[in-house]
Amino acid sequence: MEQTLSLEFLRVVEQAAIACSTSVGHGRRKYSDQLAVEAMRHAMETVRMDGTIVIGEGERDEAPMLYIGEKVGMGADLDGDHPAVDIAVDPLEGTNLCATGAPNAIAVLAATEKGGLLHAPDLYMEKLIVGPAAKGKVSLDAPVHENLQAIAKSLDRQVEEITVTVLDRPRHEQLIADIRKAGARIQLIGDGDLSAAISAAVSGTGIHAVMGTGGAPEGVLSAAALKCLNGEIQGRLKVDTNTASREKAEEMGVDFGRIYFTEDLCPGNQIVFAACGVTHGNLLHGVLHFGHGVRTQSLVLTYRDRKVHFIDTVHMKEGEKVTVRF
Repeated sequence: MEQTLSLEFLRVVEQAAIACSTSVGHGRRKYSDQLAVEAMRHAMETVRMDGTIVIGEGERDEAPMLYIGEKVGMGADLDGDHPAVDIAVDPLEGTNLCATGAPNAIAVLAATEKGGLLHAPDLYMEKLIVGPAAKGKVSLDAPVHENLQAIAKSLDRQVEEITVTVLDRPRHEQLIADIRKAGARIQLIGDGDLSAAISAAVSGTGIHAVMGTGGAPEGVLSAAALKCLNGEIQGRLKVDTNTASREKAEEMGVDFGRIYFTEDLCPGNQIVFAACGVTHGNLLHGVLHFGHGVRTQSLVLTYRDRKVHFIDTVHMKEGEKVTVRF
C-alpha cells in the first residue's frame, strides 16, 4: 500500500494546496476550504484504491464531500490490485491562516490499512507532543515544569532553550503562565497545531514540543505523522458540554479519562502521510505561482518503508517556451 499510493497521495495534497493557494490573503476562510476540499476530492477519484474517509469534513448531512464514511478512489477491483484503505483528511489545515496569509497553512491526508486509524469524534483533545529524543520521558499527567525539564534534558539543553508551541486561546492562559514560569520560550499560533506537531518531531525547525488543547481529529492525523517520525503524542479527549456529542463519542468507545498514545491513535502498520504547504511555514514552503507554472513543497512519510521525502515540485504549464524557475 505504501509503495503504490505514496505518490498518488502526494498528487492529491498538491492539488488541494494549489487550488486554495489562489485565495491566500483574501479573507474568505470558508471559500478557501471549499477550494481545497473540491480539489482533493476530485484528485482522489483517479486513485487506484478502495478508500473510506474515517476523519473528514464532518458527517454526511454537514459536508457535501469528504464526509465521514464516504467511499473514495476507483473502488475495489477483481484482481485485488486496489488496496482497501482508511483515510483521514484535512484539505486545508489552517483555514484562517490561508485567509489572512499567515504561516503554516497546509493540505494534509493520512492513510492506513483498514482499522489503522482511531475514528476520533469531533471533540477537543488535550495534547502533549514531543520529538524522538523526549519520547517516553514525558507524561500528560505530569506538571508542566517537569515535562519541560525532561524535554530539555533529552535534548541536552537548558529549559530556557526550549520552544513550546501553544494555540493562542483563552483556555490556555494558565498553561502559558506555567510554561513562562518554568523559563521556556513560547510560540503562540492562531491555528495549525498539526503543522506544529510535525515540526516538533523534525530537527532544525526550532520547535521542541506542542502543549495544550486542540481538535481530536488533528490529533489522529498528528499521530500518523509522529509514528513515521519516531515522535510521540499523548492525548486525552475533553468532555463536550453538548450531551448529544458526549453520548455519540461514548457510543464510539471513547474513554474520556484515558490517555491515548501514538499507537492508540494510529495502530496501523502501513501508513502514508502526505502534506503540502499552502503558505510558508516552519516546515514547508507555501505554493509559489510564477509566469509559467506553480511550485510546491511537500512532505511524504511512509512507516513500514521508513522513508521521509521532502519533495519540491514544479508544475509546468503547457507550451514549448515554458521555463522552469529555480
